[in-house]
Parts: sequence; structure tokens; C-alpha cells
Amino acid sequence: MSLYVVVGFGPAGAATARLLAEQGHSVRVVTKSGRSPQPGIEHVALDATDSGRLIEASRGAAAVYHCAAPPYHRWAGQWPALISSVVATAEATGAVLVMLGNLYGYGPADGPLTEEQPLAATGPKGRVRAAGWERVRSLHEQGRIRAVELRASDFFGPGVTEGGHLAARVVPRVLRGKLVSTLGDPDAPHSWTYLPDVARALVEVTGEERAWGRAWHVPTAPALSVREMVDRLAAESGTGPVAVRRLSPAVLGVASLFSPLIRELKEIRYQFERPFLVDSTAYEAEFAVRATPVDEQVRATVAWWRARPDTVGR
Repeated sequence: MSLYVVVGFGPAGAATARLLAEQGHSVRVVTKSGRSPQPGIEHVALDATDSGRLIEASRGAAAVYHCAAPPYHRWAGQWPALISSVVATAEATGAVLVMLGNLYGYGPADGPLTEEQPLAATGPKGRVRAAGWERVRSLHEQGRIRAVELRASDFFGPGVTEGGHLAARVVPRVLRGKLVSTLGDPDAPHSWTYLPDVARALVEVTGEERAWGRAWHVPTAPALSVREMVDRLAAESGTGPVAVRRLSPAVLGVASLFSPLIRELKEIRYQFERPFLVDSTAYEAEFAVRATPVDEQVRATVAWWRARPDTVGR
């Protein structure tokens, strides 16, 4: 079987590495800190911005999955170095570069987002993500690398703890029947991308040459508001109705003085103030992966959080 290199071991990197290992492949995960080996997965400690070391770690790999990201408030400054390194690695090794992207690069838009829409973001995080993909796409078109990007909306599901808007701030509270506070309008429809679907799509396009050279949206279920998702989670967990409250601008303003994360969320608050919809029909017309039904997503997510020993005490 083939060797695959996964850069980053956050929720998406971990899910992708485990899926590849389950399929019988050799998997090498690159992170700054490294980890103990897992079944089918070798962990290597190195800074992914060090292109020389990343190239050596990726020799012989069929593909390199770029699933890493700097701390949220450092994206603008550190993202370009990561892109430079993974691009150099793809060019030096001949491995397919599979990029995990997001939707920030589009900026605010009316109606469902499609891959044909321009990358018109004006905020720093959106611009840096858009610029990274444009560089990768240009090098692919020049024949210097082979690359593809999979774009996902907010992650949801087992393994999503920090960062997700339906993660540690929400699901454990729902399991205890406690009030949930949310950014933006809790009744605005919002697309949530299920984490296992992200991993399955990343793996699927790796071997599909017709997928390369462009971006695709990960298959994503029809949009549901935060309130609707909380209602489904509460029904599955048996905790009864859970109240959902919008965080006031004043509270967010005070919190942003002390939290770099809250401060940085201002750039993408538009995603929660009005409908934020993702169209993934282009992917579904070409490839096999489909979005997992929402009921299955909710059932698996509640079961995963219940199995965590620290959930009840949150």
C-alpha cells in the first residue's frame, strides 16, 4: 500500500490519518510536538514550515495532506510560510498536494456559496487563505505540482472540540441541559460540515486526477440554524429543550479585550448574522462521497461526547 503524509493532527488531520490507516496505508503525521506511534500511523516531530525537513519526511509519499493551521490569531503572519513549505515539498517529491481549505476566502456573499464565486474576502484571514490557494493553483497550472483543495464549512462531529462553533462551548452544555450562548443570530440557517465527511472527501480526491487543479466543496448537509442543531442534540441526548441565547455585541466587545480568539472572530461574524449556505452539488455530481444524514451526525456526536470522561464536569 502507499505512504501518505498528513501535516497537522487537529480534528481533520487526525480523522484523515486514521481513515488512511484503516484502509491499510502507511501514514506519517507531521506535527511540531510529535506523538507516540498509533496503529498504522507514524508521528514525526518537526516544524512544517521547515521545507527541507518536510521534504525529507515526505520522500516516497503518494500524497501530502495539508491539514495544519497556525493559531487562529496568527493566521495572517504564519500561513504564507506553511503554504511555501508544502508547495516546495509537493514540487520536490512529486506527491499530490491535497489542501484542506475553508470558506473565508469568498468573503460575504448573497445566496449559497459555489466554487465558481470569486475569492473576494477583504479581511486578513480570508485574504491569506485565498492567496495561498491562488499560489497553489497557479503552480498546478504551470505543471510544477499536482494539487487540489477541499473547502469545508464549520466542522461538526466526533473529534471536534476546540474551534468549532458546535463544539466544547455547546455540546457538553446541551448534554447537561444548560443554556447555550451563540455568536450571531441563533435562527440564521448555517451550513455545518461533518468531520468524517471531510476526511472521506480528502481521501477520495487524492486518487481522482480529474479532481486536481481546482477547489471543491466537501459534501455538506442542508443548512440548519444553531437553534435547530441544539434542538436535535438535546433530543438525542434526552435532556429536553435547551435555551439558546445570542451573545450581545457589548459582551463580545468586552470579551475581545481579553481573548485573541474572540477578537479575531469579528472578521467572520457575518457568517452567523445571516444565512450562510454552502452548495456542494459540484462535488456530488462527480464523486462518490455524500454528506452523512444529519440524524446520524447528531447521534454519533452525542455518543462521542458522552464517552469523554471530562464532559459531565464541563
